[in-house]
Amino acid sequence: MPEQVDVVIVGAGFSGLYAAYRMRALGLTVAGFERGDGPGGVWYWNRYPGARCDVESVDYSYSFDKELEQEWDWSEKYATQPEILRYVEHVAERHDLLRHFTFGTSVVSAELDEERLRWTVRTDDGRVVEARYVLTCVGCLSTAHTPQIEGVADFAGASYHTGQWPHEGVDLTGLRVGVIGTGSSGIQSIPLIAEDAAHLTVFQRSANYSIPAGNKPLSDEERAAQKASYAERRALSRRSGGGSPHMAHPLNTLEAAAEERRAAFEERWRLGGVLYSKTFPDQVTSRAANDVARAFWEEKVRAVVDDPAVADLLVPTDHPIGTKRIVTDDGYYETYNRDDVRLVNLKATPIERIEASGVRLAGGELVELDVLVYATGFDAMTGSLDRIGITGREGRTLKEAWAAGPRTYLGLGVDGFPNLFNIAGPGSPSVLANMILCGEQHVDWIAGLLTHLSERGHAGVEARTPAVDGWVEECRRRADGTLMPAANSWYLGANIPGKPRVFMPFVGGFGAYGDIIEKVAADGYEGFELLS
Repeated sequence: MPEQVDVVIVGAGFSGLYAAYRMRALGLTVAGFERGDGPGGVWYWNRYPGARCDVESVDYSYSFDKELEQEWDWSEKYATQPEILRYVEHVAERHDLLRHFTFGTSVVSAELDEERLRWTVRTDDGRVVEARYVLTCVGCLSTAHTPQIEGVADFAGASYHTGQWPHEGVDLTGLRVGVIGTGSSGIQSIPLIAEDAAHLTVFQRSANYSIPAGNKPLSDEERAAQKASYAERRALSRRSGGGSPHMAHPLNTLEAAAEERRAAFEERWRLGGVLYSKTFPDQVTSRAANDVARAFWEEKVRAVVDDPAVADLLVPTDHPIGTKRIVTDDGYYETYNRDDVRLVNLKATPIERIEASGVRLAGGELVELDVLVYATGFDAMTGSLDRIGITGREGRTLKEAWAAGPRTYLGLGVDGFPNLFNIAGPGSPSVLANMILCGEQHVDWIAGLLTHLSERGHAGVEARTPAVDGWVEECRRRADGTLMPAANSWYLGANIPGKPRVFMPFVGGFGAYGDIIEKVAADGYEGFELLS
């Protein structure tokens, strides 16, 4: 007989751990599964050199434990992967959350019993668990993607993907290294790889926008000031567009005088990181405003790259700034001033195939390598869900239901899949905001819904199809009102061949989204059918 629980949680990252905490507080029994051998989600797997968060440490943290806010000391403005993982592990132990999870175990299927409104969940080690509710906390950037290049298996050297980096680390000292990809993991790792390698070749598929992180150690005085202002920081974060307490300039870009505009850009550049894309409120809605922000960025980058021809390759020409996820770096552009670093523009000279001794380029050149690093990103937003056989009403799978792109109501519910909730995924602010606060927001809302169901004797809940249709259209309408769809980004699934091109996150902002879901709850969970 299957093991019986109230809730199955898939994934033990930040959201999964908090889901276990909240479900347990409701008096519900929980069975959690995590494919990694420990908690942390994306921070368990992404151990590549330079892996670092692009949200300030003080904000990229749980808000539910006020004592923890005051006790935990972050060492840097932007924490590295090891420090974030230590934090996750500390929280899991502090709240006794590990006992709710089975680690080193993947969920392979979840099948709905329509009559009983129960889910049967199976794992790769043969375990079978039956639950009323399933919460998928699988993360948006957790399924590594390696492009299909001829000869990948023929390479005689060592190959690594940044999203599956060996836990013991990799010694690249004195080796000829090639890195394919200049997204976040590539840009963060390239400066550090260059320090160790005898020679580094960067194969750039498309140029990206990156901003100096402005990272620094935190002093005792700075930490004390942060802790004293936590209540205000959290309140501002919850009202903001991106889940951090930094607000855009009060004027639109071209409404500000030239000196005021430049001063605002300089200040955001000094602060560092993704905040630059939000200097003015219209940067991703007005092409003219975006052009001004882009010109300032280009001026900064060209000032630190010695070779103008290399700088030409590093400056994107195919998308507005901020329409792909802006990367934060530490000396990335300066790395190309080194004599032992070469940049290959794959748009001009594509990879023809990979051979035993290296990478063969179109035109015949062989770039000889000892190590090949794939910094090629993830099957984002939906990839991890696609790999679970989720079957709802009438035997229809979630993958089939989402064949033309993800369809959700509020990013939370899917018609035909009652009592199934996806945390911080498509149809919610998700990767456009602080993911920890996004996870808390979703889990808290679900906890309120489950309490509502229990108090009124309902067996479950399901998104209504018209509500799903309306939310899909609302997300599309909001995205089309911005420049975001102009980029071939993983926000649209453009990095995965054959994936439908749909802008997947809710672009309206974290605070606005919070208002929407609170109103839905206040109106008796309008758009959901409460099942008897």
